[in-house]
Amino acid sequence: MASNPASHDPTLEVEKHQHSQEGYAQDGFNGHHAADTKGGAVVKDSIDGEEKGARVGQGSTETLSISEKQPGHVRSFYRKFRPLFHLLIWLFFTGWFIAGIILHRKDLGWLIPFLFYLCITIRLVTFYVPISVITKPLSIIWEYTAVRFVNLIPERFRLWCGAAVTISVIVIGSFVSEESAGNTRANRAISLLGLIVLIGGLWATSNNRKAVPWHTVIMGMLMQFIVALFVLRTKAGFDIFQFVSGLATSLLHFAGKGVEFLTDKPTAELHWFSIAVLPAIIFFISLTSILHYWGFLQWFIGKFAVFFFWTMRVSGAEAVVASASPFIGQGESVMLIKPFVPHLTKAEIHQVMTSGFATIAGSVLVAYIFMGVNPQALISSCVMSIPASLATSKLRYPETEESLTHGRCVVPEEEDKPRNVLQAFAEGAWLGLKIAGMIMATLLCILAFLGLCDGLLGWWGRYLNIPNLSVERIVGYICFPIAFLLGVPRQDLYKVGKLIGTKLVANEFLAFDHLTTVQEYKDMQSRSKLIATFALCSFANIGSLGTQIGVLSQVAPGRGGDISELAVSALITGALSTFSSAAIAGMIITNEGQYANKPPA
Repeated sequence: MASNPASHDPTLEVEKHQHSQEGYAQDGFNGHHAADTKGGAVVKDSIDGEEKGARVGQGSTETLSISEKQPGHVRSFYRKFRPLFHLLIWLFFTGWFIAGIILHRKDLGWLIPFLFYLCITIRLVTFYVPISVITKPLSIIWEYTAVRFVNLIPERFRLWCGAAVTISVIVIGSFVSEESAGNTRANRAISLLGLIVLIGGLWATSNNRKAVPWHTVIMGMLMQFIVALFVLRTKAGFDIFQFVSGLATSLLHFAGKGVEFLTDKPTAELHWFSIAVLPAIIFFISLTSILHYWGFLQWFIGKFAVFFFWTMRVSGAEAVVASASPFIGQGESVMLIKPFVPHLTKAEIHQVMTSGFATIAGSVLVAYIFMGVNPQALISSCVMSIPASLATSKLRYPETEESLTHGRCVVPEEEDKPRNVLQAFAEGAWLGLKIAGMIMATLLCILAFLGLCDGLLGWWGRYLNIPNLSVERIVGYICFPIAFLLGVPRQDLYKVGKLIGTKLVANEFLAFDHLTTVQEYKDMQSRSKLIATFALCSFANIGSLGTQIGVLSQVAPGRGGDISELAVSALITGALSTFSSAAIAGMIITNEGQYANKPPA
């Protein structure tokens, strides 16, 4: 189960342009030739001029960019006095942290300010001290402790030992805590059964059961459970995710300032979807564009990608997309690996689509928070989706080909980077407007189409003495077994089944709206609401199927056949990945009322 970190040193280096075919024929990590899966020819030359970005490796920590080749006066001044600027910034935040601890240690706490101050300090220090100063000693310690311990175990027993440890952690973590009114050990046992059935179903329908990388599957399930345990059982985890969800909630109020200026205060206070939700989406995307221009978003996603790349033994492209999908969405995450998309293996294409289906994007997160969905549950589900999507996809469609990004984790540099932060902000606002318009139009059409279907079904059902026959009623019965296996209390099985079915055939917007506004669902038990929140938190629906196929086919027109062939499988796998998170939440949560859906602020 343990891997030698010496061969996967998680430091950041620049992969520079190479002009010779011989230079690309040798991989910087493993020295293997990457063969084209279609014709057996070496395909690295085709991206020779496209690939510029950060790679996991050993060496420099500097990052090249187009804007740095011709620095302006401000940039030149900053470079000249950069150490002084960094010192002043560090002193400012040091003073802020000390003052905050003295003045508000008891009422506001110390954990969040400390983590914030620690992140700033580490980032400033790494401008001058390579991260390898920390990672190399850790690698040595890991090699002489965990790796040597694992090597004592005969190789044919290592996988079984890892599986035994994972099963023990899940069982003990689920059943050791005391029972609560809504979470008895019998309910947890049903959720555990659901998780077993899910894994067994994916294995039984696997494309190649003999090629399943069980290390990836076991590590993915273990990390998914540990994340849930940290968030839902520990005070530190709850405080951290509550702080993050508080920041997301604040975006609603900040966007409201703009709405108030464009209309008036009474209009801005209306809880209309078009007034309160869509402006928040536009503002969030414009803010994300600024973070992307500054390189913070790529850096943050890169750290996640390095961790999962190193621990789960997946390819670099898979790690980047899986890590990016919860933050920037299913379409945008693919653009981070654009030069590699035409050369992805079929298993990687399946993984890329599964990651997009298994989670939601940050741009719609604020919308769900406004609708009254619990933010901590949403954010924890998004983070859990990263290892879950990697594990379920490799179980359903394991790798059998040679991956181009095996052994390295690359985030290519953006081709058309904005000239300055104002352009980035403006382009983000325009992109946000287009996405908000797409959401509004999609919801309008879906609701109208479902109304049409309900009318036809109602007319048809009257002749069979089936009153009130509707799409929601039909999918409720179809998804009834899913709700049972997730551990939903018996009295709410049909209701949660209807929500899951609505999400699959329509979208999660409509399902979350029903969950938070329709009295039938508002009266459900807290445990049912929590499991439903986790189960609905993904883009796995029929409408998103077209989005995924469209984006990938546009980036790689020559792979349209493979993309269409794998799309339905990836959709089902993404949905099952989300259901696994819901089952784990049902296994470990003991204070459901704390995570109950709240009315919009």
